[in-house]
Amino acid sequence: DARSVEMVRAHDALVRRALKDKGGHVVKHTGDGIMASFTDAAASVQCARAIQQAFDAFNLASKEKLRVRIGIDVGEPVADSNDLFGATVQLAARLCQLAEPDAILVSSAVQDRIRDHLHVTNIGPCHLKGFLQPVDVYGIDSVNGSATADDVSNEATTSAVDTKQTR
Repeated sequence: DARSVEMVRAHDALVRRALKDKGGHVVKHTGDGIMASFTDAAASVQCARAIQQAFDAFNLASKEKLRVRIGIDVGEPVADSNDLFGATVQLAARLCQLAEPDAILVSSAVQDRIRDHLHVTNIGPCHLKGFLQPVDVYGIDSVNGSATADDVSNEATTSAVDTKQTR
């Protein structure tokens, strides 16, 4: 319906603005979410936190609330036909699916790069579709701390970010 389309547009505008501000690249629109990539883990986490803050501000002024869940992994995805594939992308998507609304979940690879600069909560090992072994999952505190690109180890990797709109 028309209201649903308006809400998807609001979601996309908020996410795309944060991506632009934090140096992210939209890989694709997933219907009710966006998959994005970054050249470093710090920027992906900064963007995730900016997205959550933008949704908080939007919700203060809106009768109908938008909530977002975010999953982040870092690694070497396979690029093909203007899309990304591989375990990094799959893990980001699975973390996004696992996340509660308003949550940011990250892999242990992301946590290793940010743990000295942001508070993370150890969610523990989780069994995720497509992964034979349990995956260690961490939650990001969306309010306290601020990792900058200079603070975080930035190996030549790509952070894959997946967002999903919930209402």
